[in-house]
Amino acid sequence: MSLTLRVLAPDQNVFDGSADEVILPSTTGQLGILPGHISLLTAIDVGVLRVRANGGWNSIALMGGFAEVDADEVTVLVNQAELGSTIDGNSAEADFQKATTVVDGMEGQPASPEKVKAQQQLNMARARMQASKSAD
Repeated sequence: MSLTLRVLAPDQNVFDGSADEVILPSTTGQLGILPGHISLLTAIDVGVLRVRANGGWNSIALMGGFAEVDADEVTVLVNQAELGSTIDGNSAEADFQKATTVVDGMEGQPASPEKVKAQQQLNMARARMQASKSAD
């Protein structure tokens, strides 16, 4: 028994296949989905979706959205997504370091749109870096 997983972004079908287990980065924490899971709708945070299929794990960097689980079908609709295996690890790490420096430079400043945007960029860079590393 397995799950059918679809990860859809506005510009592409990122993943469409079967999986033995899916771990979603929901806004309330990591959410594990196995076959037979109860129906569910959840918000997806910026983070890494992990897929276990054929005895191995794959990662997909997600940039926020929603997921629906119904009758062993998991549909994930996100703003943007990238397979961990297609992300250049060195580039992702450099982007993460640059975003960390920008956020650290705003420490102690009052909340501003620029600070919020910098934090979002840091979260996205972290997700890409983590997805690229777990693809090894």
